[in-house]
Amino acid sequence: MAYVRMSEAKAVGKAFSGSLQKRAGLILTEDSRGFSTGNSYDIFLSHSYGDGEIILGVKRLIEGLGLSVYVDWIEDPNLDHGKVTSRTAAILRLRMRACSALIYVHSSQSAKSVWMPWEIGFFDGFKPSHVWILPVVANSDSEFENQEYLGLYPTVEQLTSPRGQYLLAARVGSDQLLLPTAVRRAGS
Repeated sequence: MAYVRMSEAKAVGKAFSGSLQKRAGLILTEDSRGFSTGNSYDIFLSHSYGDGEIILGVKRLIEGLGLSVYVDWIEDPNLDHGKVTSRTAAILRLRMRACSALIYVHSSQSAKSVWMPWEIGFFDGFKPSHVWILPVVANSDSEFENQEYLGLYPTVEQLTSPRGQYLLAARVGSDQLLLPTAVRRAGS
């Protein structure tokens, strides 16, 4: 499998931010200006807060497929990400219910997140067939080493078309599903 590499995700994030001469955090904050509590999204991006630059790249790759992406610290920058509170949990529950699918971005930072296990468990409780794992690995030879429970979900892999466009797909057994198709089915 060809998973998303950290260097690729960072390169997409840097290219985007570099072209605008802004830092990744500033660009992400600007994205939040269009947020409304009534918005719905194709993807809830579950991730470690420590992966900001990688998440900017992953967000842009997914948006390049024509999908909308919710990232908590972009859309809701006033949430307290450092500790678990009932207020933050209530807001995240509302946001997850407004999303068609959850993509769990697994990186070396994932184990440090206090929210990721809770988010995947909550989302699995109401949309069990719409949870996807997106491994972000150090290099193309890296194996995806995950917590055992993540093996319950389809794994998104990065594919490139002959023209070099990014496509994200998931394998479920021997079947291959294109992510946009699956997400749009989830929302219907």
